[in-house]
Amino acid sequence: MNKPSSFFIDHPPSKSPMPKKTLWLNILFTTAILAVATLLAYLFFYLGKNTTSVAIIYILAVVFISRYTAGYIPGIISSFIGVICVNYIFTYPFMKFNFTIDGYPVTFTGMIIIASIISTMTSHLKLQSRIIHEREKLLMEAEKETMRANLLRAISHDLRTPLTGIIGTSSAYLENQETLSEKEKTAFVQNIYEDSNWLLNMVENLLTITRIRASNTALHKTSELLEEVVAEAVQRLRKRLPHADIQVHIPEDFILIPMDAMLIEQVLINLMENAYYHGNANQPIILNIFPRNHQIYFEILDFGEGIPEEKLPFIFDGNPSTPNQSGDSRKGMGIGLTICRTIILAHKGEIHAENHEHGAKLSFCLPLREDEEHDA
Repeated sequence: MNKPSSFFIDHPPSKSPMPKKTLWLNILFTTAILAVATLLAYLFFYLGKNTTSVAIIYILAVVFISRYTAGYIPGIISSFIGVICVNYIFTYPFMKFNFTIDGYPVTFTGMIIIASIISTMTSHLKLQSRIIHEREKLLMEAEKETMRANLLRAISHDLRTPLTGIIGTSSAYLENQETLSEKEKTAFVQNIYEDSNWLLNMVENLLTITRIRASNTALHKTSELLEEVVAEAVQRLRKRLPHADIQVHIPEDFILIPMDAMLIEQVLINLMENAYYHGNANQPIILNIFPRNHQIYFEILDFGEGIPEEKLPFIFDGNPSTPNQSGDSRKGMGIGLTICRTIILAHKGEIHAENHEHGAKLSFCLPLREDEEHDA
């Protein structure tokens, strides 16, 4: 049921006095609807000489009044007024009350019962709709709180490990710089450089997710050439990870996709970087891209130990993961995957994680056209 206009305020039945503003709104709205119903009934009656149509019009008026006023009383009162109008205006002798017509008491009673039942049911449905809406709102708030808590845990985890590494490495360098060889000094500086880049990437991710979640407006999407977006993402990743071996399989067709190019590049970089740190360094990262069912699919495969089955359903929730045993112990999956999900959902796409025979596969899809977003 659609939410009523903000002009009319729903209030649950209670023993507390109704606010004067709400009371006057009820009176004005009830009067207006009954006046319109009487005018329509008058036209129907004198054009078609059909008393049944008159009764239906007043019953519909009761439904509208019950739906868009606060409480039960307006609907019940309008039921009695409707029955009285039928008797007084549209029953012979006109403009006089006559309850002695054969069968009329039964009709009178039946109309009151029907109108009262409809009024009560409509009021109940309105109250139930409001309760359901409030429950959904509470559930959404609870989900947001859970996501926020997971994100904070991930941030604390991902910030602590590289910061600890930077502090430890720089401290060891300062304390032992006179005895360290040039090769050892270079290794220390290289570790600090890698951890600093990791932190910079994390800050970029945090700024991205904050911008998306704080903005109530749609993403600024333009039609981008698929090949150029992928090439830019791979080039940026290779600047950050010069030793990364990436094999890209992309369609030869000229494909344009509506997207925010910078955000999709960030998703690709995050997923490929995740595959690099959690995969087998002796195996390349595979990026497969192909169209299917009016969507474009991206698959990133690594050849590591895969993702523990118990973590697959929660891999995009921002929970810090246990680093792989053979990889860099400073790097967890952290908030990167949470950012990826936020960006893909903002594009009306889908993102998934699963294992293949020799490692993990992270994939996402985007609509090929703007009008496909609603079907994604």
